Amino acid sequence: MKNGSVLLELQRATHATLHLLTTELADLELTASEINALGNLADGTGRTVSELGAAVGTRPATLTGILDRLERRGLITRGPRPGDRRAVLIELTVEGERTAALIRRALGDLEKRALAGLPAGAVDGARAVLRALTEAGR
Repeated sequence: MKNGSVLLELQRATHATLHLLTTELADLELTASEINALGNLADGTGRTVSELGAAVGTRPATLTGILDRLERRGLITRGPRPGDRRAVLIELTVEGERTAALIRRALGDLEKRALAGLPAGAVDGARAVLRALTEAGR
């Protein structure tokens, strides 16, 4: 698309990759939002609800529903954050760690396939654009 909006291209790319991921991970029976949440927890670092919400780009009310479903499936736990009883800490269970590892692998595989033909400078430039767009929204 000539002279197209970067934001519209980003939206198309997001929808295409979410469709691919949900298709490739269909056996997990997770929504795109659940995949996103688990993918962001895949590094094993617990996050507060507000930290995870910022990472996945979801409003707190929407994130609560996602977390409810993941907790019912035994993939996450919610508990008090050490040192701050007011904050709720989200952590992966053992089963959640296994599922998140599958998601992280699928993300990596898709990224490799999609970016294989691009020079490193183009990928670095894309990351810079994405960071700038993220910062503009804060």
